[in-house]
Amino acid sequence: MRYLTYFLICGLTVIFVITSAFYPPALALLAPLALLAAIGTYDLMQTRHNLWRNYPIISRFRWMFEAIRPELRQYLFESDTDGRPFSREQRSLVYRRAKAVNDKNPFGTLYDLSEPGYEWIAHSMTPLSATERPDTVRVGGPQCERPYHASRLNISAMSFGALSANAIHALNRGACAGGFAHNTGEGGVSRYHLEGGGDLVWQIASGYFGCRAPNGAFDPDRFAETAASDQIAMIEIKLSQGAKPGHGGILPGPKVTAEIATARGVQAGVDCISPASHPAFSTPVGLLEFIAELRTLSGGKPIGFKLCVGQPDELMAIVKAIIDTGIYPDFIVVDGAEGGTGSAPLELSNRVGTPLREALIMTRNILVGAGLRDHIRIAASGKVTSGYWLASNIALGADWCYSARGFMFALGCVQSLSCHNDRCPTGVATQNPTRQRALVVPDKARRVTNFQRNTVHALMEIVATAGLQHPGELRPAHVCRHLGAGEVGPLSDYYTFLEPGQLLDGSVPEPYARWWRTARSTRFAAAD
Repeated sequence: MRYLTYFLICGLTVIFVITSAFYPPALALLAPLALLAAIGTYDLMQTRHNLWRNYPIISRFRWMFEAIRPELRQYLFESDTDGRPFSREQRSLVYRRAKAVNDKNPFGTLYDLSEPGYEWIAHSMTPLSATERPDTVRVGGPQCERPYHASRLNISAMSFGALSANAIHALNRGACAGGFAHNTGEGGVSRYHLEGGGDLVWQIASGYFGCRAPNGAFDPDRFAETAASDQIAMIEIKLSQGAKPGHGGILPGPKVTAEIATARGVQAGVDCISPASHPAFSTPVGLLEFIAELRTLSGGKPIGFKLCVGQPDELMAIVKAIIDTGIYPDFIVVDGAEGGTGSAPLELSNRVGTPLREALIMTRNILVGAGLRDHIRIAASGKVTSGYWLASNIALGADWCYSARGFMFALGCVQSLSCHNDRCPTGVATQNPTRQRALVVPDKARRVTNFQRNTVHALMEIVATAGLQHPGELRPAHVCRHLGAGEVGPLSDYYTFLEPGQLLDGSVPEPYARWWRTARSTRFAAAD
Protein backbone atom coordinates (compact mmCIF):
# COMPACT_ATOMS: atom_id res chain seq x y z
CA MET A 1 0.00 0.00 0.00
CA ARG A 2 2.91 2.39 0.67
CA TYR A 3 3.96 2.21 -3.00
CA LEU A 4 0.43 2.07 -4.46
CA THR A 5 0.45 5.65 -5.76
CA TYR A 6 3.85 5.18 -7.38
CA PHE A 7 2.93 1.90 -9.08
CA LEU A 8 -0.40 3.34 -10.21
CA ILE A 9 1.28 6.32 -11.85
CA CYS A 10 3.92 4.12 -13.47
CA GLY A 11 1.18 1.84 -14.79
CA LEU A 12 -0.80 4.77 -16.17
CA THR A 13 2.34 6.11 -17.82
CA VAL A 14 2.88 2.83 -19.63
CA ILE A 15 -0.78 2.72 -20.68
CA PHE A 16 -0.65 6.26 -22.08
CA VAL A 17 2.60 5.51 -23.92
CA ILE A 18 0.83 2.66 -25.69
CA THR A 19 -2.40 4.63 -26.19
CA SER A 20 -0.63 7.65 -27.68
CA ALA A 21 0.60 5.47 -30.56
CA PHE A 22 -3.01 5.02 -31.63
CA TYR A 23 -4.52 8.20 -30.23
CA PRO A 24 -2.05 11.16 -30.36
CA PRO A 25 -4.09 13.50 -28.08
CA ALA A 26 -3.18 11.17 -25.21
CA LEU A 27 0.32 12.69 -25.34
CA ALA A 28 -1.09 15.68 -23.46
CA LEU A 29 -1.44 13.52 -20.33
CA LEU A 30 1.73 11.51 -20.89
CA ALA A 31 4.11 14.32 -19.97
CA PRO A 32 2.75 15.03 -16.45
CA LEU A 33 2.43 11.31 -15.73
CA ALA A 34 6.00 10.68 -16.85
CA LEU A 35 7.16 13.55 -14.65
CA LEU A 36 5.37 12.10 -11.61
CA ALA A 37 6.83 8.66 -12.36
CA ALA A 38 10.31 10.17 -12.52
CA ILE A 39 9.74 11.97 -9.21
CA GLY A 40 8.56 8.73 -7.62
CA THR A 41 11.62 6.86 -8.87
CA TYR A 42 13.85 9.59 -7.46
CA ASP A 43 12.02 9.39 -4.12
CA LEU A 44 12.68 5.65 -3.93
CA MET A 45 16.38 6.03 -4.67
CA GLN A 46 17.35 9.15 -2.69
CA THR A 47 18.81 8.80 0.83
CA ARG A 48 17.99 12.01 2.68
CA HIS A 49 14.23 11.87 3.31
CA ASN A 50 12.79 8.85 5.14
CA LEU A 51 9.18 9.50 4.16
CA TRP A 52 9.97 9.95 0.48
CA ARG A 53 11.68 6.55 0.39
CA ASN A 54 8.75 4.79 2.05
CA TYR A 55 5.92 6.82 0.50
CA PRO A 56 7.09 8.01 -2.95
CA ILE A 57 5.12 10.87 -4.51
CA ILE A 58 2.27 10.85 -1.98
CA SER A 59 4.50 11.97 0.90
CA ARG A 60 5.42 15.11 -1.04
CA PHE A 61 1.98 16.48 -0.27
CA ARG A 62 3.19 16.72 3.33
CA TRP A 63 6.06 18.90 2.18
CA MET A 64 3.72 21.02 0.05
CA PHE A 65 1.51 21.68 3.07
CA GLU A 66 4.64 22.31 5.13
CA ALA A 67 5.66 25.06 2.69
CA ILE A 68 2.35 26.91 3.12
CA ARG A 69 1.76 25.90 6.73
CA PRO A 70 2.33 29.37 8.31
CA GLU A 71 -0.74 30.71 6.51
CA LEU A 72 -2.83 27.55 6.96
CA ARG A 73 -2.00 27.12 10.62
CA GLN A 74 -2.46 30.78 11.43
CA TYR A 75 -6.13 30.53 10.53
CA LEU A 76 -6.99 26.82 10.56
CA PHE A 77 -4.57 24.60 12.42
CA GLU A 78 -2.15 24.43 15.33
CA SER A 79 0.47 27.00 16.22
CA ASP A 80 4.20 26.39 16.55
CA THR A 81 3.83 25.95 20.30
CA ASP A 82 1.02 23.40 20.01
CA GLY A 83 1.45 19.66 19.58
CA ARG A 84 1.97 16.82 22.02
CA PRO A 85 4.16 15.37 23.34
CA PHE A 86 6.54 17.65 21.42
CA SER A 87 5.45 20.90 19.82
CA ARG A 88 6.10 21.80 16.21
CA GLU A 89 8.68 24.33 17.42
CA GLN A 90 10.62 21.68 19.35
CA ARG A 91 10.58 19.23 16.45
CA SER A 92 11.56 21.88 13.95
CA LEU A 93 14.51 22.96 16.11
CA VAL A 94 15.84 19.39 16.23
CA TYR A 95 15.39 18.92 12.48
CA ARG A 96 17.26 22.11 11.67
CA ARG A 97 20.10 21.42 14.05
CA ALA A 98 20.37 17.85 12.80
CA LYS A 99 20.63 19.10 9.22
CA ALA A 100 23.08 21.84 10.32
CA VAL A 101 20.99 24.55 8.67
CA ASN A 102 19.92 27.94 10.01
CA ASP A 103 18.22 27.42 13.38
CA LYS A 104 17.50 31.09 14.08
CA ASN A 105 13.95 32.47 14.44
CA PRO A 106 12.56 35.85 13.33
CA PHE A 107 10.28 38.38 15.01
CA GLY A 108 10.62 37.33 18.65
CA THR A 109 9.24 34.68 20.97
CA LEU A 110 5.86 33.05 20.44
CA TYR A 111 5.39 32.43 24.17
CA ASP A 112 3.20 34.47 26.48
CA LEU A 113 5.84 35.62 28.96
CA SER A 114 3.19 36.62 31.50
CA GLU A 115 1.87 33.06 31.81
CA PRO A 116 2.45 31.49 35.25
CA GLY A 117 5.10 28.82 34.92
CA TYR A 118 7.08 30.54 32.18
CA GLU A 119 10.81 30.05 32.86
CA TRP A 120 14.04 31.71 31.75
CA ILE A 121 17.76 31.86 32.51
CA ALA A 122 18.95 34.96 34.38
CA HIS A 123 21.73 36.45 32.25
CA SER A 124 24.62 38.62 33.39
CA MET A 125 25.48 42.23 32.56
CA THR A 126 29.02 40.95 31.97
CA PRO A 127 28.51 38.00 29.61
CA LEU A 128 31.39 35.97 28.21
CA SER A 129 32.08 34.54 24.78
CA ALA A 130 30.86 30.99 24.32
CA THR A 131 33.71 28.53 24.39
CA GLU A 132 34.04 25.86 21.73
CA ARG A 133 36.05 23.64 24.07
CA PRO A 134 34.29 20.28 24.63
CA ASP A 135 32.83 20.18 28.12
CA THR A 136 32.77 16.75 29.77
CA VAL A 137 31.97 15.27 33.17
CA ARG A 138 34.19 12.74 34.92
CA VAL A 139 32.05 9.79 35.99
CA GLY A 140 33.63 7.50 38.54
CA GLY A 141 33.53 7.61 42.33
CA PRO A 142 36.16 6.61 44.87
CA GLN A 143 35.82 2.89 44.07
CA CYS A 144 35.90 3.21 40.27
CA GLU A 145 39.16 2.23 38.59
CA ARG A 146 38.23 3.19 35.02
CA PRO A 147 36.31 6.50 35.08
CA TYR A 148 34.59 7.81 31.97
CA HIS A 149 34.40 11.39 30.71
CA ALA A 150 30.80 11.88 29.58
CA SER A 151 29.46 14.58 27.32
CA ARG A 152 26.76 16.91 28.64
CA LEU A 153 24.26 15.34 26.18
CA ASN A 154 24.07 11.62 25.38
CA ILE A 155 21.67 9.19 23.70
CA SER A 156 19.12 7.77 26.12
CA ALA A 157 18.13 4.12 26.48
CA MET A 158 16.40 2.72 23.39
CA SER A 159 16.70 -1.01 22.75
CA PHE A 160 17.31 -2.88 19.54
CA GLY A 161 13.84 -4.28 19.02
CA ALA A 162 12.14 -1.05 20.02
CA LEU A 163 14.23 0.73 17.37
CA SER A 164 15.22 -0.70 14.03
CA ALA A 165 18.66 -2.05 13.20
CA ASN A 166 19.32 0.95 10.93
CA ALA A 167 18.32 3.35 13.69
CA ILE A 168 20.64 1.73 16.25
CA HIS A 169 23.51 1.66 13.77
CA ALA A 170 23.02 5.33 12.83
CA LEU A 171 22.82 6.41 16.46
CA ASN A 172 26.05 4.65 17.34
CA ARG A 173 27.92 5.94 14.30
CA GLY A 174 26.76 9.44 15.15
CA ALA A 175 27.87 9.02 18.77
CA CYS A 176 31.29 7.80 17.64
CA ALA A 177 31.78 10.78 15.33
CA GLY A 178 30.59 13.24 17.97
CA GLY A 179 32.39 11.79 20.98
CA PHE A 180 29.35 11.13 23.16
CA ALA A 181 27.73 8.01 24.65
CA HIS A 182 24.94 5.78 23.40
CA ASN A 183 22.78 3.92 25.94
CA THR A 184 21.87 0.44 24.70
CA GLY A 185 18.51 0.19 26.42
CA GLU A 186 17.60 -3.03 28.19
CA GLY A 187 17.57 -5.18 25.03
CA GLY A 188 21.24 -6.12 25.19
CA VAL A 189 24.29 -5.18 23.13
CA SER A 190 23.55 -6.02 19.50
CA ARG A 191 25.97 -6.09 16.60
CA TYR A 192 24.43 -2.81 15.43
CA HIS A 193 25.57 -1.16 18.66
CA LEU A 194 29.11 -2.39 18.05
CA GLU A 195 29.48 -1.73 14.33
CA GLY A 196 29.39 2.04 14.80
CA GLY A 197 32.33 2.11 17.19
CA GLY A 198 30.72 4.60 19.62
CA ASP A 199 30.94 4.52 23.41
CA LEU A 200 28.16 2.50 25.01
CA VAL A 201 26.31 2.64 28.31
CA TRP A 202 25.14 -0.94 28.74
CA GLN A 203 21.79 -1.01 30.49
CA ILE A 204 21.01 -4.07 32.63
CA ALA A 205 17.33 -4.45 33.50
CA SER A 206 15.34 -7.12 35.28
CA GLY A 207 15.45 -9.47 32.28
CA TYR A 208 19.28 -9.41 32.28
CA PHE A 209 19.30 -9.47 28.50
CA GLY A 210 22.79 -10.13 27.21
CA CYS A 211 23.90 -11.50 30.58
CA ARG A 212 21.09 -13.93 31.22
CA ALA A 213 21.16 -17.55 32.36
CA PRO A 214 18.69 -20.00 30.75
CA ASN A 215 16.41 -19.70 33.79
CA GLY A 216 16.30 -15.90 33.57
CA ALA A 217 18.78 -15.24 36.38
CA PHE A 218 21.85 -13.03 36.13
CA ASP A 219 24.85 -14.79 34.55
CA PRO A 220 28.12 -13.25 35.82
CA ASP A 221 30.29 -15.00 33.22
CA ARG A 222 28.26 -13.72 30.27
CA PHE A 223 28.21 -10.26 31.83
CA ALA A 224 31.99 -10.20 32.25
CA GLU A 225 32.53 -11.35 28.66
CA THR A 226 30.45 -8.50 27.19
CA ALA A 227 31.57 -5.86 29.71
CA ALA A 228 35.20 -6.47 28.69
CA SER A 229 34.57 -4.71 25.36
CA ASP A 230 36.37 -1.37 25.11
CA GLN A 231 33.16 0.14 23.72
CA ILE A 232 31.34 -0.50 27.00
CA ALA A 233 32.13 2.70 28.90
CA MET A 234 29.60 2.43 31.75
CA ILE A 235 27.00 -0.01 33.07
CA GLU A 236 23.54 1.17 34.15
CA ILE A 237 21.15 -0.92 36.26
CA LYS A 238 17.59 -0.06 35.33
CA LEU A 239 15.24 -0.11 38.32
CA SER A 240 12.36 1.68 36.60
CA GLN A 241 11.62 4.08 33.76
CA GLY A 242 9.52 7.21 33.64
CA ALA A 243 6.99 6.17 31.01
CA LYS A 244 5.91 2.99 32.85
CA PRO A 245 7.49 2.86 36.33
CA GLY A 246 7.12 -0.35 38.28
CA HIS A 247 5.96 -2.24 35.19
CA GLY A 248 7.62 -5.24 33.62
CA GLY A 249 7.25 -6.12 29.99
CA ILE A 250 6.82 -8.84 27.41
CA LEU A 251 8.01 -9.04 23.83
CA PRO A 252 5.69 -11.60 22.18
CA GLY A 253 7.38 -14.62 20.65
CA PRO A 254 6.53 -13.74 17.01
CA LYS A 255 8.47 -10.47 17.42
CA VAL A 256 11.54 -12.19 18.88
CA THR A 257 13.55 -12.53 15.68
CA ALA A 258 16.83 -14.41 15.46
CA GLU A 259 18.84 -11.15 15.69
CA ILE A 260 16.87 -9.88 18.69
CA ALA A 261 17.20 -13.28 20.37
CA THR A 262 20.98 -13.23 19.86
CA ALA A 263 21.31 -9.73 21.37
CA ARG A 264 19.13 -10.59 24.35
CA GLY A 265 20.38 -14.11 24.96
CA VAL A 266 16.92 -15.66 24.66
CA GLN A 267 15.27 -18.21 22.39
CA ALA A 268 13.90 -16.95 19.08
CA GLY A 269 10.14 -17.15 18.69
CA VAL A 270 9.51 -17.47 22.43
CA ASP A 271 7.92 -14.77 24.64
CA CYS A 272 10.65 -12.56 26.12
CA ILE A 273 9.67 -11.45 29.62
CA SER A 274 11.05 -8.65 31.80
CA PRO A 275 9.91 -9.01 35.43
CA ALA A 276 8.64 -5.97 37.29
CA SER A 277 11.57 -6.17 39.75
CA HIS A 278 15.09 -7.60 39.81
CA PRO A 279 15.54 -11.27 40.82
CA ALA A 280 19.18 -10.57 41.79
CA PHE A 281 18.32 -8.34 44.79
CA SER A 282 15.35 -7.19 46.85
CA THR A 283 16.79 -4.68 49.34
CA PRO A 284 18.82 -1.47 49.12
CA VAL A 285 21.85 -3.28 50.53
CA GLY A 286 21.34 -6.00 47.93
CA LEU A 287 21.33 -3.39 45.16
CA LEU A 288 24.65 -2.00 46.34
CA GLU A 289 26.17 -5.45 46.63
CA PHE A 290 25.05 -6.08 43.05
CA ILE A 291 26.72 -2.80 42.02
CA ALA A 292 29.95 -3.92 43.68
CA GLU A 293 29.76 -7.28 41.88
CA LEU A 294 29.27 -5.62 38.49
CA ARG A 295 32.14 -3.23 39.14
CA THR A 296 34.46 -6.15 39.87
CA LEU A 297 33.25 -8.19 36.88
CA SER A 298 33.61 -5.20 34.52
CA GLY A 299 37.17 -4.47 35.56
CA GLY A 300 36.37 -1.30 37.49
CA LYS A 301 34.09 0.54 35.07
CA PRO A 302 31.52 3.09 36.35
CA ILE A 303 28.34 1.42 37.62
CA GLY A 304 25.13 3.29 38.35
CA PHE A 305 21.39 2.87 38.38
CA LYS A 306 18.40 4.47 36.70
CA LEU A 307 15.01 5.07 38.27
CA CYS A 308 11.84 7.05 38.05
CA VAL A 309 11.48 8.43 41.57
CA GLY A 310 8.39 7.18 43.37
CA GLN A 311 8.32 7.05 47.18
CA PRO A 312 11.11 9.36 48.41
CA ASP A 313 11.94 7.26 51.47
CA GLU A 314 12.87 4.36 49.17
CA LEU A 315 15.51 6.52 47.48
CA MET A 316 16.65 7.57 50.95
CA ALA A 317 16.85 3.88 51.88
CA ILE A 318 19.43 3.42 49.12
CA VAL A 319 21.38 6.40 50.45
CA LYS A 320 21.33 4.94 53.96
CA ALA A 321 22.56 1.65 52.50
CA ILE A 322 25.45 3.51 50.86
CA ILE A 323 26.38 4.95 54.23
CA ASP A 324 26.02 1.57 55.99
CA THR A 325 27.94 -0.50 53.42
CA GLY A 326 30.44 2.03 52.11
CA ILE A 327 29.60 0.92 48.54
CA TYR A 328 29.15 3.88 46.19
CA PRO A 329 27.29 3.85 42.89
CA ASP A 330 29.13 6.06 40.42
CA PHE A 331 26.02 7.71 39.04
CA ILE A 332 22.22 7.88 39.32
CA VAL A 333 20.01 8.48 36.29
CA VAL A 334 16.76 10.27 37.14
CA ASP A 335 14.08 9.49 34.55
CA GLY A 336 11.09 11.82 34.63
CA ALA A 337 7.51 10.60 34.32
CA GLU A 338 7.31 12.56 31.05
CA GLY A 339 9.81 10.14 29.50
CA GLY A 340 8.86 8.18 26.42
CA THR A 341 8.53 4.52 25.48
CA GLY A 342 7.47 2.41 22.54
CA SER A 343 4.45 1.09 24.40
CA ALA A 344 2.99 1.57 27.89
CA PRO A 345 -0.36 1.38 29.73
CA LEU A 346 -2.06 4.78 29.56
CA GLU A 347 -2.56 5.04 33.32
CA LEU A 348 1.15 4.47 34.01
CA SER A 349 2.21 7.04 31.43
CA ASN A 350 -0.25 9.64 32.67
CA ARG A 351 -0.52 9.14 36.42
CA VAL A 352 2.41 7.17 37.87
CA GLY A 353 5.88 8.50 38.60
CA THR A 354 7.43 11.82 39.58
CA PRO A 355 8.04 14.46 36.87
CA LEU A 356 11.70 15.15 36.09
CA ARG A 357 11.94 18.61 37.64
CA GLU A 358 10.71 17.51 41.07
CA ALA A 359 12.54 14.15 40.95
CA LEU A 360 15.83 15.77 39.97
CA ILE A 361 15.69 18.31 42.80
CA MET A 362 14.71 15.58 45.26
CA THR A 363 17.60 13.34 44.21
CA ARG A 364 20.05 16.23 44.39
CA ASN A 365 18.77 17.16 47.86
CA ILE A 366 19.03 13.62 49.22
CA LEU A 367 22.61 13.19 48.02
CA VAL A 368 23.66 16.66 49.19
CA GLY A 369 21.89 16.28 52.53
CA ALA A 370 23.65 12.94 53.13
CA GLY A 371 27.06 14.34 52.18
CA LEU A 372 27.40 12.06 49.13
CA ARG A 373 26.98 14.46 46.21
CA ASP A 374 30.72 14.84 45.55
CA HIS A 375 31.08 11.09 44.95
CA ILE A 376 27.98 10.38 42.84
CA ARG A 377 27.05 11.95 39.50
CA ILE A 378 23.45 12.63 38.47
CA ALA A 379 22.00 12.34 34.96
CA ALA A 380 18.60 13.70 33.93
CA SER A 381 16.32 12.17 31.30
CA GLY A 382 12.98 13.47 30.08
CA LYS A 383 12.05 15.62 27.03
CA VAL A 384 15.48 17.21 26.51
CA THR A 385 15.64 18.75 23.04
CA SER A 386 17.28 22.15 23.47
CA GLY A 387 20.12 23.99 25.15
CA TYR A 388 17.70 25.54 27.63
CA TRP A 389 16.63 22.19 29.05
CA LEU A 390 20.25 21.12 29.31
CA ALA A 391 21.05 24.33 31.18
CA SER A 392 18.06 24.20 33.54
CA ASN A 393 18.60 20.51 34.40
CA ILE A 394 22.27 21.14 35.12
CA ALA A 395 21.39 24.17 37.25
CA LEU A 396 19.05 22.03 39.35
CA GLY A 397 21.46 19.20 40.00
CA ALA A 398 22.22 17.18 36.86
CA ASP A 399 25.75 16.61 35.63
CA TRP A 400 24.66 15.46 32.20
CA CYS A 401 21.44 14.75 30.29
CA TYR A 402 20.02 11.98 28.18
CA SER A 403 17.72 12.48 25.21
CA ALA A 404 15.80 9.71 23.45
CA ARG A 405 13.08 11.28 21.34
CA GLY A 406 15.32 14.22 20.43
CA PHE A 407 17.70 11.80 18.74
CA MET A 408 14.74 9.98 17.17
CA PHE A 409 13.75 13.28 15.52
CA ALA A 410 17.34 13.62 14.33
CA LEU A 411 16.91 10.20 12.68
CA GLY A 412 13.82 11.44 10.85
CA CYS A 413 10.97 10.61 13.25
CA VAL A 414 7.84 12.69 12.49
CA GLN A 415 5.95 11.89 15.71
CA SER A 416 3.38 9.71 13.97
CA LEU A 417 2.79 7.92 17.32
CA SER A 418 2.98 4.48 15.72
CA CYS A 419 5.99 3.12 17.64
CA HIS A 420 3.90 0.34 19.18
CA ASN A 421 2.37 -1.17 16.05
CA ASP A 422 5.46 -1.72 13.84
CA ARG A 423 4.13 0.75 11.26
CA CYS A 424 6.63 3.57 11.79
CA PRO A 425 6.58 5.51 8.49
CA THR A 426 10.22 6.64 8.73
CA GLY A 427 11.96 3.36 9.59
CA VAL A 428 13.00 4.44 13.09
CA ALA A 429 10.81 2.29 15.36
CA THR A 430 10.02 -0.77 13.28
CA GLN A 431 11.42 -4.20 12.54
CA ASN A 432 9.82 -4.26 9.08
CA PRO A 433 12.76 -4.45 6.65
CA THR A 434 10.97 -2.60 3.84
CA ARG A 435 10.13 0.27 6.19
CA GLN A 436 13.66 0.31 7.58
CA ARG A 437 15.11 1.04 4.14
CA ALA A 438 13.80 4.60 4.51
CA LEU A 439 16.50 5.24 7.13
CA VAL A 440 19.86 5.55 5.39
CA VAL A 441 22.56 5.07 8.01
CA PRO A 442 25.39 7.38 6.80
CA ASP A 443 23.08 10.37 6.30
CA LYS A 444 21.23 9.95 9.58
CA ALA A 445 24.46 9.32 11.53
CA ARG A 446 25.66 12.77 10.44
CA ARG A 447 22.39 14.27 11.63
CA VAL A 448 22.75 12.58 15.03
CA THR A 449 26.22 14.11 15.37
CA ASN A 450 24.99 17.53 14.21
CA PHE A 451 22.04 17.62 16.61
CA GLN A 452 24.18 16.77 19.62
CA ARG A 453 26.97 19.20 18.71
CA ASN A 454 24.65 22.11 17.93
CA THR A 455 22.54 21.55 21.06
CA VAL A 456 25.61 21.47 23.30
CA HIS A 457 26.80 24.63 21.55
CA ALA A 458 23.46 26.25 22.44
CA LEU A 459 24.07 25.22 26.06
CA MET A 460 27.49 26.87 26.01
CA GLU A 461 25.96 30.07 24.62
CA ILE A 462 23.47 30.14 27.50
CA VAL A 463 26.28 29.54 29.99
CA ALA A 464 28.22 32.46 28.47
CA THR A 465 25.22 34.83 28.69
CA ALA A 466 25.06 34.05 32.42
CA GLY A 467 28.67 35.18 32.76
CA LEU A 468 29.93 31.67 33.53
CA GLN A 469 32.92 29.70 32.29
CA HIS A 470 31.35 26.24 32.13
CA PRO A 471 27.98 24.53 32.77
CA GLY A 472 29.04 23.19 36.18
CA GLU A 473 28.79 26.74 37.53
CA LEU A 474 25.04 26.92 36.86
CA ARG A 475 22.96 27.07 40.04
CA PRO A 476 19.21 27.04 40.89
CA ALA A 477 19.29 30.83 41.21
CA HIS A 478 20.02 31.08 37.47
CA VAL A 479 16.62 29.56 36.59
CA CYS A 480 13.70 31.94 37.11
CA ARG A 481 9.97 31.36 36.93
CA HIS A 482 6.86 33.52 36.56
CA LEU A 483 4.77 32.59 39.59
CA GLY A 484 1.57 34.42 38.68
CA ALA A 485 -0.05 37.54 40.14
CA GLY A 486 2.92 39.59 38.96
CA GLU A 487 5.43 37.60 41.02
CA VAL A 488 8.69 36.28 39.60
CA GLY A 489 11.62 34.64 41.28
CA PRO A 490 14.47 32.13 40.97
CA LEU A 491 13.71 28.46 41.54
CA SER A 492 15.97 28.64 44.59
CA ASP A 493 13.08 30.55 46.20
CA TYR A 494 10.39 28.29 44.80
CA TYR A 495 11.83 24.88 45.81
CA THR A 496 13.68 23.65 48.89
CA PHE A 497 17.40 23.10 48.31
CA LEU A 498 19.28 21.33 51.11
CA GLU A 499 22.76 22.18 52.28
CA PRO A 500 25.53 19.56 52.67
CA GLY A 501 24.97 17.27 55.66
CA GLN A 502 21.52 18.52 56.63
CA LEU A 503 20.02 15.03 56.61
CA LEU A 504 22.76 13.78 58.89
CA ASP A 505 22.69 16.56 61.48
CA GLY A 506 18.89 16.62 61.82
CA SER A 507 18.43 20.20 60.62
CA VAL A 508 16.53 19.17 57.51
CA PRO A 509 12.99 20.58 57.08
CA GLU A 510 9.82 18.57 56.59
CA PRO A 511 8.92 16.46 54.69
CA TYR A 512 12.56 15.41 54.21
CA ALA A 513 12.90 14.77 57.94
CA ARG A 514 9.90 12.43 57.92
CA TRP A 515 11.15 10.50 54.87
CA TRP A 516 14.60 10.15 56.43
CA ARG A 517 13.14 8.76 59.68
CA THR A 518 11.12 6.07 57.89
CA ALA A 519 13.86 4.96 55.47
CA ARG A 520 15.67 1.68 56.23
CA SER A 521 18.71 0.37 54.40
CA THR A 522 17.45 -3.20 54.79
CA ARG A 523 14.21 -2.77 52.87
CA PHE A 524 12.61 -0.58 50.23
CA ALA A 525 9.20 -0.35 51.89
CA ALA A 526 8.95 2.43 54.46
CA ALA A 527 9.14 1.48 58.12
CA ASP A 528 5.92 1.77 60.13
